[in-house]
Amino acid sequence: MLLLVVSDLHIGKGKFLKNGQLNILEDFFEDERLAEFLEYYSTGTNYWANIHLVLNGDILNLIQIDFEGVFSHIIDEKLSIEAINSIVNGHPSVFQAFKKFLGSPNKKITYVIGNHDAHMGFSGAQDFLKGKIGQDLRFCHELQLEGVHIEHGHRFEVINTVPAHKRFLDGPHGKKILNLPWGSLFCISVLPQLKKERPLIDKVRPMSSYIKWTFLHDFPFFIRMGLTILKYFFRTSFDTYTRHNRNFKTTIGVLKQISIYPNYDRKARAIFKKNPGIHTVIMGHTHVQEWRRFPSGKYYFNTGTWNPIPSMDAGMHESTTALTYCTIDIHSKTKTVRGASLNTWQGKWRPFREEMVTH
Repeated sequence: MLLLVVSDLHIGKGKFLKNGQLNILEDFFEDERLAEFLEYYSTGTNYWANIHLVLNGDILNLIQIDFEGVFSHIIDEKLSIEAINSIVNGHPSVFQAFKKFLGSPNKKITYVIGNHDAHMGFSGAQDFLKGKIGQDLRFCHELQLEGVHIEHGHRFEVINTVPAHKRFLDGPHGKKILNLPWGSLFCISVLPQLKKERPLIDKVRPMSSYIKWTFLHDFPFFIRMGLTILKYFFRTSFDTYTRHNRNFKTTIGVLKQISIYPNYDRKARAIFKKNPGIHTVIMGHTHVQEWRRFPSGKYYFNTGTWNPIPSMDAGMHESTTALTYCTIDIHSKTKTVRGASLNTWQGKWRPFREEMVTH
């Protein structure tokens, strides 16, 4: 069996809005190449192959979908379905490609829920997406399969997660609504305002360097950004559906984690220690493709993102886009790993480049 793992596509409503304006909140522009990727792994020599595609979180950028021009943090099942439908309509070729892949022999798709697509926790939202892709589509928050542990990774950050038993709240009129963490609330309430002036502000790496740069070279925007964030903190301190998560510790955590780029090596090591039977950990969320080899032949992979990543690094003056993913080849009888690799998808004529291979 071949495991394919991809994460952080952040698919939004499409490049253009209904009125023809550019959608500044759209991060995904690789519809054609994603369709080619899915076609490659479900046709030709791969047609009969046993392939399990894992969509490892933040596939749909649901927390940055407006409802009739309004961004709301009170999100129920109905609004979640409307948001999914708007994304499907914005990227029809992508969802047709998913459907075709899942309809091919010996193919599976598992959707691991991340922080940008927490809406997929609603059963109605899952049923709606199954109707667009296929009824065999499966959902989970983490996946363990033949010694491979796969999760998005956002649970390790205080600003991007809530306890598993508190994913939903009792909202207005008795409806169940999402219990959104601070990071999601920030994306809903603050980022759309900041992105009107700086469309790639949430993509720049490292963010700490960008904040310093704005202080030195773009001070008026630095002040406006600071005031916008302060207003956000003040407003969420008193909102009925957000103040329950408000305390000094989470505030400090937000300020710290906004500017510090996370590294999950230690988290992977802790997973290995807790679960001796796990030999491979795969995560996303950081948007950085990376791998580490641990003692006893254990590996950690991060699948990166398919979105453009602008950099403040002196050696990288442009936005970079790498269509990265991970493959794990598991022997069907012995259930052992025959090989694993981090790849970059390049297109149908020269399908992929292996960045790292374990075999």
